[in-house]
Amino acid sequence: VQLQASGGGSVQAGGSLRLSCAASGRTFSIYAMGWFRQAPGKEREFVAGISGSGSNTYYTDSVKGRFAISRDNAKNTVYLQMNSLKPEDTAVYYCNAEYSDYLGDYDYWGQGTQVTVSS
Repeated sequence: VQLQASGGGSVQAGGSLRLSCAASGRTFSIYAMGWFRQAPGKEREFVAGISGSGSNTYYTDSVKGRFAISRDNAKNTVYLQMNSLKPEDTAVYYCNAEYSDYLGDYDYWGQGTQVTVSS
């Protein structure tokens, strides 16, 4: 699976951005998808995740109520709608695809897209 993230940019606090992550391949729906972020000098952290069917979503506490993850399996794309952005949301955002079966664990990362929020 190859992942291509896009949609980052610079916004003022309170603004919105929508990130997209397009995946290659015909088995996109088997992958749980996630968004992670890494700020300068900090470790990469989980932001949001969604199950293969899209029926289950997960968020880190700091973004609950502001961010929404969704996916379109027909388009092989996962989205992260980010509203009410704060300066502390500034980071490089990465999308992730994850799948496990009896053969092993499969983990793929996109190249990252920069999000900068100014106060």
